[in-house]
Amino acid sequence: MKIVSEFKAFLMKGEIVSLATAVIVGGAFGKIVSSFTNDVLMPPIGLLLGKVNFSELSITLVDAVKNEAGEITQAAVAIQYGNFIQTIVDFVIIGACIFLVLKAYQKTQKQEEKPPAPKGPSELDLLVEIRDLLKK
Repeated sequence: MKIVSEFKAFLMKGEIVSLATAVIVGGAFGKIVSSFTNDVLMPPIGLLLGKVNFSELSITLVDAVKNEAGEITQAAVAIQYGNFIQTIVDFVIIGACIFLVLKAYQKTQKQEEKPPAPKGPSELDLLVEIRDLLKK
């Protein structure tokens, strides 16, 4: 029973809940970025590069094997470098977004950490004044 309560306390810590939330949101964000890359960004880039469809870019190492009926009995072996290019673009976009979010977060943290400007004389000035009064 003690282990269960300790495990429950561990799961309910703020860091664990925040991490779980970040993973879920990150997964959804990754899908959004993949869709943006595949459906919005790459088609115009492919058009500019001479009507290239990146998802079809590949190097065939071994052709597919077909039977007499024309059905594929063994799939082709190919390097899908077009998908790899799209994945790299996804990574760059996600990295840029995370960088911008962290940069904005750091700006808010720096503003909160600044100590308020001291009002009136400093502690040293007050101690010097007290010393001088005591001398008199």
